[in-house]
Amino acid sequence: MTGGRSPAHGFCDDEATRRLLRSRPPRQALTWAAGWLGGPVISARALRGGMCSAVHLLTAEGSGGQRREAVLRRYVRPELNAEEPDIAEREARALRTAGSAGLPTPALLAVDPAGTEAGMPAVLMSRLPGRVDWWPSDMDRWLRRLAGVLPCIHAAPLPPPEALPRFAPYPQASYRPPRWARYPAVWERAAEISHGPAPRLPAVLLHRDFHPGNVLWRRGAVSGVVDWQAACTGPAAADVAHCRVNLLTFGTDAAQRFTAMWQRASGDTYHPWADVVAIIGFLDDLRDDGGSERHLVEDMIARAVAELGGTSR
Repeated sequence: MTGGRSPAHGFCDDEATRRLLRSRPPRQALTWAAGWLGGPVISARALRGGMCSAVHLLTAEGSGGQRREAVLRRYVRPELNAEEPDIAEREARALRTAGSAGLPTPALLAVDPAGTEAGMPAVLMSRLPGRVDWWPSDMDRWLRRLAGVLPCIHAAPLPPPEALPRFAPYPQASYRPPRWARYPAVWERAAEISHGPAPRLPAVLLHRDFHPGNVLWRRGAVSGVVDWQAACTGPAAADVAHCRVNLLTFGTDAAQRFTAMWQRASGDTYHPWADVVAIIGFLDDLRDDGGSERHLVEDMIARAVAELGGTSR
């Protein structure tokens, strides 16, 4: 999920988050970026919404006065770098893969995988036009166009096996049911399903973090898909499920309509296993609170478990 249980996730930072993610990048990082952009960085504006990395829109000025914009992502959370030391290089590989397929993604300009030049692992990429839209004026059109992006991503040629990891459920510190659960047996069965064998579904390129906060819009149309650091290969339903859970912000009906639109656009059938794996993958975040959508999340996982032949409520 987006983590804040709200479409405004990433826009209500506490002070520690603001200092870590939104402060101006250090001189070392800007000097590294300037070397690739052909001139000194004259502006660095924090881009809002992300929580795992610091993302800034840079403006550099060349010797002739021409200006060039780019986006700098720095992986500044030590715990994330310890868990995923190759995260910047993996994002770079994902951008190359997505870009080669003609998808509306940022172009990779440079990567510093170990942070030896930028001070932290970093990726420099082109800026895409558009903005995130969490408050659509036409919900049906918004959902239809959102759903229509996924078949384009999933139709991309698969990269070599070593380029991107294979999809696997996100491990959790504990798999006990949330304290607010109405149906603990459902959660226990869902955890068993998530640890069991996956259904035999075709592998495609997955964004793995596909939701409205990572889609840009311009004049009512999708202009880009960003934040590819979690990309992998696996079943298309995994991307659909991740977005379905995030769409519970708007209610169950929006998630169901999105899924129906994806099925029409892709010609594929949604598999309820993906709901189970997606929601159990959020369990550590959901356990103590779950936010205002917690019972919608529980109802979604209960329906999926029932479809898979699991326990009753």
